Amino acid sequence: MLRIVHKTGYEYAGGAVASYNQARMTPRSTLHQQVLHTRVEISPPAWTHTYTDYWGTTVTAFEVHERHDTLTVTSSATVDVRRPEVPGEALSWEQVRDPATQTEHSEYLQMSDQVRPPDDLLHRVQEMARQATTPGDCARTVVQTIHDEMSYVTGSTGVHTHASDAWENRQGVCQDMANLTIGCLRSVGIPTCYVSGYLMPPREPEVGVVHTGESHAWVRYWDGVWVGADPTNAIQPRDRHVEVAQGRQYGDVPPLRGIFTGMGISTMFVEVELTRLN
Repeated sequence: MLRIVHKTGYEYAGGAVASYNQARMTPRSTLHQQVLHTRVEISPPAWTHTYTDYWGTTVTAFEVHERHDTLTVTSSATVDVRRPEVPGEALSWEQVRDPATQTEHSEYLQMSDQVRPPDDLLHRVQEMARQATTPGDCARTVVQTIHDEMSYVTGSTGVHTHASDAWENRQGVCQDMANLTIGCLRSVGIPTCYVSGYLMPPREPEVGVVHTGESHAWVRYWDGVWVGADPTNAIQPRDRHVEVAQGRQYGDVPPLRGIFTGMGISTMFVEVELTRLN
């Protein structure tokens, strides 16, 4: 069982007269992840409305109609994660590329600029697909390749970085590796979605010890069932991964997004703490 405290927000250089925002910071309740407690607090106090978006993510929409220099959103949650290993069903290439399957999962086959791989990597993935007996084999090869050939470098990219740019520099963060994996798998007809959440840093965390973490991203690809893959760590998501949101790419799942009226620019800050409770 894990406790997550995620604090984020903006500091406005010239102050904000009003701001309008959406927060996707509430963990999802799924078959293998039970949310026991969750709360979203906003400072300064705001009008809020909570709904579930098209992709099944809980969204807290809120507005602040008073002058403020700082906006802070704090999400706290207690989550019991019991995520088993998912082997997939070893679908054939014919089954994955069947028109009915492609139509059903068409939204997870779209190739946007954010996830599109560069030509050199596309050619390599095409060859991986030709040599792979099944789409699942191809997906695992792609995940391992991105893990092996890219370096995780905090601050090397931003939320608007394209996967192709991250690959060219061979460095990025989990968001870039997830977007790149998505583009590679979609290019050979494997439906793939983006998943965001948190990862408990140590493999064997001590009970009661608070660990500094950060938002994390991984993917799920279709193999008769949705199979998770974390290209940053070359592992399948298990009990250390806490799922918050899913979508086609990062643009569908940002933890906090908003606009404001006022002078100057805004600077985002983020703090994440994870604690094992039992």
